[in-house]
Amino acid sequence: MSEVRTPTFGAIIIGDEILSGKRMDKHFTWLAGVMAQRGLRLSWAEYLGDDRARLASVFRRTRESGDVVFSFGGIGNTPDDHTRQAAAEAFDVPLTLHPDAEREIRARFAAEEVTPQRLLLGTFPAGSAIIPNPFNRIPGFMMHEHYFVPGFPQMAHPMLEWALDTYYSSYFNRKPDVDRAILLTGEGAYESALLDLMERIVASYPDLRLFSLPSLTDAGVRRHLELGVAGPAARVEQALQEMIAEVDRRNLAWRYRD
Repeated sequence: MSEVRTPTFGAIIIGDEILSGKRMDKHFTWLAGVMAQRGLRLSWAEYLGDDRARLASVFRRTRESGDVVFSFGGIGNTPDDHTRQAAAEAFDVPLTLHPDAEREIRARFAAEEVTPQRLLLGTFPAGSAIIPNPFNRIPGFMMHEHYFVPGFPQMAHPMLEWALDTYYSSYFNRKPDVDRAILLTGEGAYESALLDLMERIVASYPDLRLFSLPSLTDAGVRRHLELGVAGPAARVEQALQEMIAEVDRRNLAWRYRD
């Protein structure tokens, strides 16, 4: 039997305050790290403002792609929160008070504090399921392998770790990818001079990811070119040795990256 393909994972980070620079994003680096710990990786990420029409368009596109999507922010009940409404529009369903979310909200607040405004926090696209929130019990929601959580890291991060561990553990560390690289220095160690080699490696190893990263000093002086590949260990080693053989043929100075 053929091996089940690992899903493609993406992230959507929402908030005008992030795009304006008023707040620093604390989600992308965290998510990439917790996924790497589990042998997974992000394939893409997008930053979006609090624009309902744009959000709906993006969610519609990502649903059609079949990707697993982690969405941060915009699920509150204030007028500048549009994520719940945009998701309902993209998934072509109405918003409705989710019974499990209502139970969590009522468990969180005293009876006299459960206002219609607070219940809006549990109003999600019809057919969704909740994501438990260990911080304050106000849940997020999930639908079509899209996971919607608040913008606050102390809430969002444990919620998405729960989603990863609950729904995607079968993909954890099945065949962890590795990356290996060499550092080239001296004359000829330029990306433009090595394009033909890079193109040959990409064509010969379509299952690997090639990367080339020039490094400069603070004064703008070229330090080295990091050239490498990432993917399954055996294939990475094969491709790297092919690159080294060609670099040696061209008499370029190089060393293994630590």
